[in-house]
Amino acid sequence: MATDQATVDQGLADRYGRARTRTPKKWRKWLYGAIAVVVSGIVTWVAYVNLGSAPIDAERAGFEELPGDAMSMTLQVTRDEPGKPGVCVVRVRDKAGAESGRREVFVPPGTSTVTTVKTTIKSIGKPVTSDVFGCSYEVPPYLSSE
Repeated sequence: MATDQATVDQGLADRYGRARTRTPKKWRKWLYGAIAVVVSGIVTWVAYVNLGSAPIDAERAGFEELPGDAMSMTLQVTRDEPGKPGVCVVRVRDKAGAESGRREVFVPPGTSTVTTVKTTIKSIGKPVTSDVFGCSYEVPPYLSSE
C-alpha cells in the first residue's frame, strides 16, 4: 500500500510539479523594517511640524471699547526670531459672538523676543471683546510699518 501512495505522489508531482517550500527571505525582513523606519520618521516629522510650538504667537494683553464702534487692543507678541517682521490678525466680536471687525497688525522687527503692540480695530456694530486670530512671519507686501 505504501508503494501505491508513493506512485500516486510521484504521479501528482509529474503532473503538477513539486511544491516549493516558502522560506522567508532575509532581504524581505530588512525591506519591511526599512519601510517601517521611513514611515515612522515621516509621521514623527509631520506631528512635530503641526503640533510643535509656533515660531510667532500673540495673546491679548488688554482691550478697551472706544466711541464710534471701535476697540483699542494691546497684544503681546512672542517670537523666536525678534529681528524678523511679522503680522498678526486681530478681530473684535459683537454681543452674539460673531466677528464684527478684523485687522492685520504689522509687528516691526526688534531686539526682544516679546513685543507689545497696540492697535485700533473698527467694528460694524458695538464690539464686546477682542482676540488674536493668528500670527505669521509672512508679511503681505501692502503691509508696512504704520
